[in-house]
Amino acid sequence: MAQSEWINIFRIKASNLKPGDIWHLEFDNKIMPDCPNQGWAQYIRNTSARFRCTKCRRSWPSNRVMVVFHMHLINGMGTVKVRACRQNCKMCTAAPMEEPEISVDNISILLDNLIEKIRIKCYHEKQNTSNKPSHKLDVKSPHEPSHCEACIEGICERNTAASYSAFY
Repeated sequence: MAQSEWINIFRIKASNLKPGDIWHLEFDNKIMPDCPNQGWAQYIRNTSARFRCTKCRRSWPSNRVMVVFHMHLINGMGTVKVRACRQNCKMCTAAPMEEPEISVDNISILLDNLIEKIRIKCYHEKQNTSNKPSHKLDVKSPHEPSHCEACIEGICERNTAASYSAFY
């Protein structure tokens, strides 16, 4: 997952938010679902991605890749923390959790939906709450909960067709 692509796309999309406000995106693998810091809003969204095992080089597609966003705005300074949930290889023993490879199109869709949530949660704007769906991949085998970080953390089954949004 090329972080620079996420940051560049986010910068362009966030430039359409309130003039004068400055937003930045940072990756934080320590943020936990349903545990944002006080005053932060949460948005969890499902997308599609590919994974590649660093042990055996096997790759697999998944249409159940959860992405967790925590966001807040204070005095015109906005921060979004993002964490994409990982999966590990079902063929390798003690396989490490692998980062998803999310397509640029799906990153753009995720960030469009995120900007809408920022408008609702941070600017209290009324918005159309329909989320754009991600582009699905051709997946031949069933989802493997024991190899999915989001399943292990209890968020993968949570409304995978849409999103989960909360404010703490």
